[in-house]
Amino acid sequence: MTANDRDETLSALDRLLVRALVKLAEAGEQQRHIACTLAARACSVLRDAEPREAERFNGVLHRLTRVQYKPPEEESPMSQARVLDVRPLIPMERHRQIFETYRALKPGESFVLVNDHDPRPLYYQFDAEHTGEFSWNYLQQGPATWQVEIGRLAAAHS
Repeated sequence: MTANDRDETLSALDRLLVRALVKLAEAGEQQRHIACTLAARACSVLRDAEPREAERFNGVLHRLTRVQYKPPEEESPMSQARVLDVRPLIPMERHRQIFETYRALKPGESFVLVNDHDPRPLYYQFDAEHTGEFSWNYLQQGPATWQVEIGRLAAAHS
């Protein structure tokens, strides 16, 4: 098998998996959660070796997590001075920058992510890669600006 054949096979397999994840998500809320978890894991596995295919699954995560805007029940003040505003960055750079910022945190520290859409796909990626090691707290939920405080739990190990 040539490298081109391998690339075409991988791309076809990824498209097939994407279609299956979308269908799974349409079956109900619990299935949507499963589909998001699987898409996040695929994105994580492919991120370094196949970044183009990883972006495909990142796109699926964004598609599967689109929800109608709901105003927050109460306003939450920002508790941390460390803010990462990814709105000016191109989409491919956003997740890299977010994960680098998270990895630089010491246990018990956090940062506020500022984004132009609900970063719920990112939550699934964090859950796939850092299960039980992070906190996630919405501070502002759209419609134009989203803010989430993301922290490294004090009990988490590096």
